[in-house]
Amino acid sequence: MGSIRFGIAINFPLRRFLAAIYLLLIHHCSAQEGECTMSFFDQIQTRSESINSLLCVGLDPHQKELPADQWAASEESRCEAAFQFCKRIIDATAEHTVCYKPNAAFFEALGTKLGNLTLRRVIDAIPDDIPVLLDVKRGDIGSTAAAYAEACYDEKDGLNAGGVTLSPLMGWDSVSPFITALSLQQQTVFEKIAGLANEWSSSAASESPTSSTTPRLGLVVGATDPLALSKARKAAGSKLWILAPGVGAQGGDLDAACRAGLNDEGTGMLIPVSRGISRASDPGAEAMKLKEGINAARKAVLEQRGEKRKQPGDSIAPYQKEFLEFSLKEGVLKFGSFVLKSGRTSPYFFNAGLFSSGSALHKLGKAYAAAIMSSKELVDEDGNVTFDVVFGPAYKGISLGALVCSALYSDFGVETGFAYNRKEAKDHGEGGILVGSSMAKKRVLVVDDVITAGTAIRESHTLLQKIEATPVGVAIALDRAEKRSLEDPLSAVQAVARDLEIPVVSIVALPQLQEYLKLSSEYDEDVLKLVSEYRSKYGV
Repeated sequence: MGSIRFGIAINFPLRRFLAAIYLLLIHHCSAQEGECTMSFFDQIQTRSESINSLLCVGLDPHQKELPADQWAASEESRCEAAFQFCKRIIDATAEHTVCYKPNAAFFEALGTKLGNLTLRRVIDAIPDDIPVLLDVKRGDIGSTAAAYAEACYDEKDGLNAGGVTLSPLMGWDSVSPFITALSLQQQTVFEKIAGLANEWSSSAASESPTSSTTPRLGLVVGATDPLALSKARKAAGSKLWILAPGVGAQGGDLDAACRAGLNDEGTGMLIPVSRGISRASDPGAEAMKLKEGINAARKAVLEQRGEKRKQPGDSIAPYQKEFLEFSLKEGVLKFGSFVLKSGRTSPYFFNAGLFSSGSALHKLGKAYAAAIMSSKELVDEDGNVTFDVVFGPAYKGISLGALVCSALYSDFGVETGFAYNRKEAKDHGEGGILVGSSMAKKRVLVVDDVITAGTAIRESHTLLQKIEATPVGVAIALDRAEKRSLEDPLSAVQAVARDLEIPVVSIVALPQLQEYLKLSSEYDEDVLKLVSEYRSKYGV
């Protein structure tokens, strides 16, 4: 078949309390097998787009599905009945299904001599352009896992599957590393592993004999728990495909599952159905009905998301749009590929030090003032600010604090004090490290450009408390709104707000940057796609 084979990770089983998603074996075709052309998930994507479907049809020849007399007669009779049962479903549903998912257990139950041969016979009966996901839930390590993989993937002597499902929970040895060694930081286990699936998938892609960046892993997340499904999607990002069993006989709600699991393009999720099709009087008509139902749910989700983007609370404010425009003009904000101190490769970079002209600084101060006056945290119901002094921590915060003070007065008639600190105490004149308005017994707003680790803000907070000032908030230019690490779901801004118990207000954050790109005609879809993917992977 000339394709790269893959495992699909599985959450276990449809419960939020333990939805562990693990790295899977990846089978690459060798030179003897022919040139690798399309990965399993490339095939899934291509098939889904070509027939406009997310339906996955299960092939489960359970004893109850087969004629009792044929089951009882002999192994040969049982296997023939099972094959005909599956062949009937394949012939009736091929035009509607993205892939087929035969469950190995039902074939193994047919008999030790012919059960696996029947499974291979069924797989061979599936049209070549339809991927096969073998539901085997294997789980082991080392050479045993390698042997399982060969048995599943080998075209000549194995089952010739395109992808497999694996169960990672083979005992305490497979679970304990994820409980004792990982800092979950308010994450569930499945969120943690879903995030790691992205990293593992990227690593596998880099080792691929092809240049494809298609994910090498997928997830299995139960459709019966939309909240867990939503969290898994957010943790895994938009590229990974999710198999979401549970719709139909198991009680999962299709609309809720689509809202939770679809990516921004309305794809990235397969809905497997077995009994609902196999027990229908007309499997083909039922498959078409299910496909149309899934597509209707997809359409509704995309329309709902589109409307949500248009709502005032989710749109970009005029001062935010103006700030982004002049930041781009000044070269403060750039799009491209930038390696950050964290090691992440970001599609954008922000350097506030490049606000270096009179006009740019004037606009910067106005943007800070607009953000502050638009904040419910820093302005009370009567329109009065909740602080008395603006404090600019050395060094970058000094000029920023002065700009904010001036803009608040010129644009909004708000009079506040201004103060800053020195890095080194002065031993003559007024002495000390604090300059400007007295902050003792007063409410203070701290101003800085960004919060990376939060060190400067925490130091300022300690300093203000020592002089009996009351820190009431922080104002910054840009909130990257991304997790400090995949082990920690909080951003640096959220951590400061939590630890110091004060609000942090930004002129713009990553969501506004993404919204700006959606509305702008100056940047192509690739820039928006990269920023959206970065937010999906690292955003809070």
